[in-house]
Amino acid sequence: MDTAVAAPRVTARHWSMLAVATAAQVSGACLAHGAAFLIPALQSQGRSLSTAGLVASMPLIGTMLALVAWGAAADRYGERLVLISGTVGVALSSALAVAVADHLGALCAALLLAGAFAASTNSASGRVVAGWFPAHRRGLAMGIRQMAQPLGVGLAAATMAPLAISQGIATALWVPAVTAAVAALACALVVADPPRPSRADAQAASQLAHPYGNRYLVRIHLASMLLVVPQFTVWTFALVWLVGDLGWSAGAAGGLVAATQLLGAVGRIGAGQLSDLVGSRLRPMRWVAIVAAATMVGLAVTDRLGWDVVAVVLLVVATVVTVADNGLAFTAIAEQAGPFWSGRALGIQNTGQYLTASTVPPLIGGAVTLLGFPLAFALVALCPVVAAPLVPVEGEAPLE
Repeated sequence: MDTAVAAPRVTARHWSMLAVATAAQVSGACLAHGAAFLIPALQSQGRSLSTAGLVASMPLIGTMLALVAWGAAADRYGERLVLISGTVGVALSSALAVAVADHLGALCAALLLAGAFAASTNSASGRVVAGWFPAHRRGLAMGIRQMAQPLGVGLAAATMAPLAISQGIATALWVPAVTAAVAALACALVVADPPRPSRADAQAASQLAHPYGNRYLVRIHLASMLLVVPQFTVWTFALVWLVGDLGWSAGAAGGLVAATQLLGAVGRIGAGQLSDLVGSRLRPMRWVAIVAAATMVGLAVTDRLGWDVVAVVLLVVATVVTVADNGLAFTAIAEQAGPFWSGRALGIQNTGQYLTASTVPPLIGGAVTLLGFPLAFALVALCPVVAAPLVPVEGEAPLE
């Protein structure tokens, strides 16, 4: 990739599109993941942990079910309409959840609906960024956009968790409602559909044919699903490992986990910038897989040997490395699928990751129970080992 020759200029408009697309994704993440912070308040009402967990899972289930459909809508009708209608839907359905917060069945239904609307931001916001930013800045821009998930989780943790305990669940649910309403207004004022050829021109250029004629996208999907396993392993079990095995206090362990999330968000930006510099999305993705495998093996060995300080350092490294591939894969898929198929392709990508992530807590939890953390970490390391050769670097489509 030669960025020195007539590289398109990135203007303030590009950055404003990125900011608003990221904000829309933050609002979706706040809703989808924020319901988990209602669990203590639900338990204080006498609900069992399993019941509270069911309530918390509703937005994620709704999101997973609707990802491909929203992606298809973005392909057909454009990103602006999808982002506005989706964020408005999140705001209204979250307000509905406020109204029915005291009725468990209705609350679950409202959160399921809100999660389905929140899925609109996943593909559409990524398409806005990929469509407006030129190739030599697209990796960096998508890395910034990938910060939306930890930012949304952080917003929910800082607001919904304390509000649910002190003011009640209904008050806490106003947070995603208001956040989504603000995002909808920003999308209406700022977002425009990226330029793309007419369907007639695209038909003449054979751009309307589906992009799954070869294994390129399938290999990215499979590699990404495998790389979700170490990511969600360290996300899910870091606190348990630090407190249960190393004897840390809950406060100290929680502080470290929160700090590593912020480092992980910065790591996504760094991975995106690296992909711009080397002119490839997928070579860095393969590097991430290799480093993730080495880090998980190192974590297993140092934990087994009782080298606690080194093991904690490797946990921090693992938390940063295992999330670095997300933006790389997302960008590569958007570039390869093109403007008439990337919505559906990105929806398939996210659906596969959600499905894999949902299996990590029970499967790895069972492995930890039977084998202990060191062997469980070693087993997890096999996933990036398999993922690395799956990443289709040879013959990678050029960045345009």
